[in-house]
Amino acid sequence: MNDDKRVPRIVIVGGGAGGLELATRLGDRLGRRKKAEVVLVDSQRTHIWKPLLHQLAAGSYDSHAEEIEYLAQARWHHFHFRQGRLTGLDRAQREVLIAPLLDAAGREIIPAQRLAYDYLVLSIGSHTNDFGTPGVAEHAICLDSPAAARHFHERLIDACLRAHNLPQEAGRGRMTVAIIGAGATGVELAAELHATAQVLMSFGLDHVDPERDLKIVLVEASQRILAALPERLSVAAASELRKLSVEIHSNERVVEVSEQGVRMASGAFVPSTLTVWAAGIKAADLLQDLDGLESNRINQLVVEPTLQTTRDERIFAFGDCAACPNGHGGWVPARAQAAHQQADLLRRNIERAIAGKSLQPFSFQDHGSLVSLANYSSVGSLMGSLARGSLFVEGQLAKLMYWGLHKQHQLALSGWMRTILITLSEWLDKVHRPKIKLH
Repeated sequence: MNDDKRVPRIVIVGGGAGGLELATRLGDRLGRRKKAEVVLVDSQRTHIWKPLLHQLAAGSYDSHAEEIEYLAQARWHHFHFRQGRLTGLDRAQREVLIAPLLDAAGREIIPAQRLAYDYLVLSIGSHTNDFGTPGVAEHAICLDSPAAARHFHERLIDACLRAHNLPQEAGRGRMTVAIIGAGATGVELAAELHATAQVLMSFGLDHVDPERDLKIVLVEASQRILAALPERLSVAAASELRKLSVEIHSNERVVEVSEQGVRMASGAFVPSTLTVWAAGIKAADLLQDLDGLESNRINQLVVEPTLQTTRDERIFAFGDCAACPNGHGGWVPARAQAAHQQADLLRRNIERAIAGKSLQPFSFQDHGSLVSLANYSSVGSLMGSLARGSLFVEGQLAKLMYWGLHKQHQLALSGWMRTILITLSEWLDKVHRPKIKLH
C-alpha cells in the first residue's frame, strides 16, 4: 500500500441517489481504467430511490422489483462495496471508522473497521427532524427509510383489516391517518393513501371506503401546504387533495403526539389511528462534531462552493447532509435534483483534484418542482430564465415528467439499454401483480 504506483482511494460514505450515482460514474471513469480505487460504504445492502418512499408506505410500489443491489452495481461499474455504518473519522490518519456488522440475532458478521482514504465523500443524506416534540418517537412513524416505510405499510394493512371487521354502524372516520408536515412527502402520501383505500375496496375490504371509513388529515405549521414551492403549485395541490376528501389544517403547529392522536398549539386535537411525521429534516447527529469538521444547526457539514468541507480540502460532502452556498446569500435546497447535479460536478472535481488541477464551483440549476398525487393528477412548475419566470404544468404532462425523474435516476445508474429493459419489466410486472402490496 506504500508503493509509489498505488492509485488513490476514493471512499464514498452513503449510497443514496447522489452517492450511488457518484460511485457509478467514478467507477466507470477511474475504476475501470485502474486510475483510482473507488469504495462505496453503506449500512444497507440495497438502494431504493428515496422520493418513492411514500409509494412504498402506501403499498403502490414493489420495492423488491426495483431495488438495486450494491454488490451487483459495484461489479458492473468497477467499484467496491463495503457494508457498514459510519461511526467516526480520523482526519490525521485519513481513515473512516465503521461499526461492526451484526446479524438479526446480534452476532458479529464483520468486525469494526478502519478504512483508509485519499479522498473522502460524505453523502449520508438526512432524516426527519421531530424538533423535540413530545411523543413523536413513541407514537409516530417517520418516513425517512425503506424500513420505516415498510413498517408503516404493515401497520396500515393491519388497521384496514381491523376497520373492515368493525360494525358498519360504528360511523364515519373509523380509521384516521394523521400526516404531520405538508411538504412533498406528506402531500404525496395523502394522495397515495386515498388511492390505496380505493384498491382495497376492490379486493373485498368494502368497509374501508376512503370517502366514508378512512379519514386522512394533513397538518402543516406554515400558512399553506408545499410552502417551499411556488404558491400556484400549492393552491393546485390543495384543490386536488380536497377533491379526495383530505382534511387540511394549515398554520397549525403540533405540540404533542400520543397514542390517541395529535394535539396542536391552538388546542385542537385530531384523533389518529396512525400518525406519520414528515415535517422537517436534519442530518445525522454524528456530523455535529465529526473530528472538527464545521457543521450547522441541523448537523449539515458546511462546504465550499467546490463541495470541499471548510476545514479539510480532501473531504467533500453533498446532498442533504451538506450546507452548500448558492452564490446568492442562501443555500442550495435539500432536493434530489440538487444531489444529482452535485454528483456530476463532484465526479469532475475529484478527477481534477487527482490531476492537481483547480476545482470548479457548484452552480445549482433549479429545473422546477413536481408533486405526484397518486394516479389522480400531478402538479409542478418548470423553471425558465429569470425574465421568463416559471411554467406551470399539471395533469398528464406533469405525471409523465414526474415519471421521467425516476427514469433519469435509473439512466444515471444503469445506462440506456438496461433502463429500457427495467422499464419493460415494470410494465409487464403491473399486468400480473396486485396494484398494491397486501403484505
